Amino acid sequence: METIELTTTRSNELIDPVMHVWGWEIAVYLFLGGLVAGLMVISGYFLFSGRYRNTSCACYILPGLGVILLSLGMFALFLDLEHKLYFWRLYTTFQIRSPMSWGAWILLLVYPALLANFLLRIPPVLRPLMPGLADLSDRLVANANWVRWVGSMNMLFGGLLGVYTGILLSTLSARPIWNSAMLGPLFLTSGLSAAAALVHMIAPVREERELMAKADNGFLVTELILLGLFLIGLATGTQIHIDAVGLFFGGPYTAFFWVFVVLLGIVLPLIIQLLAVSHKVHHTPIAPILVLAGGVMLRFVIVFAGQFTRWSPV
Repeated sequence: METIELTTTRSNELIDPVMHVWGWEIAVYLFLGGLVAGLMVISGYFLFSGRYRNTSCACYILPGLGVILLSLGMFALFLDLEHKLYFWRLYTTFQIRSPMSWGAWILLLVYPALLANFLLRIPPVLRPLMPGLADLSDRLVANANWVRWVGSMNMLFGGLLGVYTGILLSTLSARPIWNSAMLGPLFLTSGLSAAAALVHMIAPVREERELMAKADNGFLVTELILLGLFLIGLATGTQIHIDAVGLFFGGPYTAFFWVFVVLLGIVLPLIIQLLAVSHKVHHTPIAPILVLAGGVMLRFVIVFAGQFTRWSPV
């Protein structure tokens, strides 16, 4: 009888247990996408709540900043593409079961929402160069219904973008760390926290800086809870998931996760900002910078640790 030997790629050392497919580009894209999502939600809230009547409102700074940051994130994603000249094919169809297809179309809607927000107040330095747009801007901002509609669209598409950055990973069931329902809410909350930290640093109005510090405290507490649920979900799953969570408990990603993400990226800035909003210490850029750095580290740890874990049954 003839013997046939079969070789499966599941035993290929180049693939299993480590699969380096996504590099720093994806982690940067996920962070900037989440940050822009948070900026859109915050800016939309400022518009919807009527804060836009103050010409110094941060909501007039955030749209232009959001366009720049999202473009940088898209460029990082473009660098990761294997066949860069064929990116346009994502927009020739819509696959309802594909998170990448959803993400591509959400990104297509995010830019118009940001630009509509930008048109509400043309920066003073650009008004002499674009008098027509400046006149249009004055007419738009005088229409309260239009402003609220723009604010609502920014909050809606910002929320979708923030959740998408986590769902993109969570639908990949072959990697146990990624295959968690917590990643969508976790990445959205982390993006809101990072955005609040950024606005805390750049807002020209003291009241808004105080508001962002308080909001960020709530986001950081929520992020801690979601991280706990994420770890519990892995620790109470199958043996493969238990092995995967071991990467954060004595494994190679222990220090990165507990020191740079949890301690320096969440707990320490939370303590500093709680003291600041209680007027026991002055507001400084230290806490917001730590929050932003922690948000970056969270994406890097999740992306790389997820590729370090072995295949799980699909």
